[in-house]
Amino acid sequence: MKTILAVANETIGGKHLIDTIKEKAGGGQARLIICVPRTQPTHGNVIYDDAVYDAARVRVDLARTFLRGEGIDAIGEVGDPDPYSATMDAVREYHPDEIVISTRPAASSGWMRRDLVERIEDASGLPVTHVVTDIDSEGIAFDITLVVANRTASGDALLDQLKEKAAGDSRQVFIVVVPQEGGEGTAASRARARLVQLVDRLRAAGLLAAGMIGDPDPYTSTMNGVQFFHVNDIIISTLPATRSGWLRADLIQRVASATGKTVTHVEASARADSAAA
Repeated sequence: MKTILAVANETIGGKHLIDTIKEKAGGGQARLIICVPRTQPTHGNVIYDDAVYDAARVRVDLARTFLRGEGIDAIGEVGDPDPYSATMDAVREYHPDEIVISTRPAASSGWMRRDLVERIEDASGLPVTHVVTDIDSEGIAFDITLVVANRTASGDALLDQLKEKAAGDSRQVFIVVVPQEGGEGTAASRARARLVQLVDRLRAAGLLAAGMIGDPDPYTSTMNGVQFFHVNDIIISTLPATRSGWLRADLIQRVASATGKTVTHVEASARADSAAA
């Protein structure tokens, strides 16, 4: 059984890449390794390593989930931020027979400006297939809704909204972002606990979901989520207006203006507010 190494980041769910992998995997008769290099966020003054790692891991999870539905089982790993180092690390680890590298078109691809494909061909001695994916016009294999919540993440109002949105849509995927309300350590642990609880509830309801903790600033968390994933729309869950710092900071309107995406606001009930407090 041959081993195929696929390296991609923002284009991981692109149709051209998925079709290439399916063709090369030959109906599941190959071992597939997916490597996603970590991407440094463009928003925020502080880079949180957990958030960067989580974003890449979510891309891996989404790709594996979709390919599994196509009958292709894959191993996934998060790679070094440098795509050349990430690829060569995976080559040494898994000894692939061939490599597939997916990039954006030349005009918008930092990887191609660094001659990534040629460098890997020379260094690995392996056949390398270069897949160009125009993710903006082509789209990806699923519809992604970015869900931003913190203290209201466990509320029924948010869960009900997400269930309603996903009803009858097998392509719908939710990416949950929980800002960590402070720096690393306890704040990150608390955010991760809320994240795990919501993702578990979504999966228990039969929905496709993954998530990451984000920057303490909810606007920065949201904008980094839009950078990391090809987002169709955004749902932001807050405490009631009388208690919500996010609403006082005009978060909904700022995100809508900056992204041009449809932003749905889910406001927790007073009862949920008390439970969160």
